[in-house]
Amino acid sequence: MDDDPSVLRSLSRMFQLEGYEVERFDHPRQMLERRPGPRPGCVVLDLRMPELNGLELQAELRRAGWMQPILFISGHGDVPAAVRAMKAGAVDFLPKPVGTAELLAAVERALAQDRAAIASEQEREALRVRFASLTPREREVCQGVARGLLNKQIAAELGTAEQTVRLQRGRVMEKLAVDSVAELVRLMERLGSPP
Repeated sequence: MDDDPSVLRSLSRMFQLEGYEVERFDHPRQMLERRPGPRPGCVVLDLRMPELNGLELQAELRRAGWMQPILFISGHGDVPAAVRAMKAGAVDFLPKPVGTAELLAAVERALAQDRAAIASEQEREALRVRFASLTPREREVCQGVARGLLNKQIAAELGTAEQTVRLQRGRVMEKLAVDSVAELVRLMERLGSPP
């Protein structure tokens, strides 16, 4: 998105010629009315635009659920604006005029970042599905194992037999597809449930 229609058309054509699928918005509100496109993707914003500036639009896009990386290009940027944009999650802030190679390299970095974020989300979702397959008691055993407790300690804590904990621990390891306690701890950390 750019405040200059000719720059917007030129950028759109350049990206299309490079093989990118492009959605062009002439006004920030048009973009906010639209649901985020399929991922991976990125958003290229100018700092100066009508009604909302690029930094305000960046904040509104995040609130509206746009998770694609944002890259700024601007002929009016200054260091404080660039710092604000980067602190708010922008992947790059390029001054105009920007060279084609530099802009394409920045877009590729943004797309690589989005692909990595998608892969990470998919991995976390698969882990959540595996964790959800545990029974409530298996979750308790899992937490005990992840905390480094021995079977007899978990059994005492849960008021059950050590043999029962041993069986449940085996099911936990099998359902979560891990072979060691270290793997289990890493899995729990990735789920956001450290021991």
